[in-house]
Amino acid sequence: MTRRRILVPLKGFDEAKGRLRAEGLDGDQWARTLAAGVLRELPDALVVSDDADVARFAHELDHDTLAVTTRGLNESLTEAVHQLAVDCDQIVVVHADLLDPSGLSEFDPGEGVTIVTDQHGDGTPVLAIPARSGFVFRYGPHSARRHLEEAGRWGLRTTVLTGQPWARDVDRAEDLSGLR
Repeated sequence: MTRRRILVPLKGFDEAKGRLRAEGLDGDQWARTLAAGVLRELPDALVVSDDADVARFAHELDHDTLAVTTRGLNESLTEAVHQLAVDCDQIVVVHADLLDPSGLSEFDPGEGVTIVTDQHGDGTPVLAIPARSGFVFRYGPHSARRHLEEAGRWGLRTTVLTGQPWARDVDRAEDLSGLR
């Protein structure tokens, strides 16, 4: 049986959703709303953050927080994996800004690396990796391609899933079409 940990990384709400803020929307409120939906769908998820307000938010939703000391998505996830790898076989990273997290609680990525691409085929809103593989997170521009290359570097079996309900993450106001 695979021992799996689901990680939901969250930066401080006052920093989150900068592109939405630039478009005149309340980035803080959207970050909280979207994150709450993801966390409700994933009752066993562990929130990864260095922010006390995020830790309180997670606690209010009955989630534990893994406090990290590093900043940046790739760095904080690497720190979290190092802390957890001794006790688990697989890490699943789920971004907190998914428009529709429905069904994620039943997601079984299998062995190896599973990359769920975003609606543009470029980003990686859901990523499963073997916990002790040495895999280096490559979030940022073209992360789906970069994660695929990283899996290849380690010779890890890789599955790429497109068109999943969780492919729609929210970065811009247009990503919220039909909701507002």
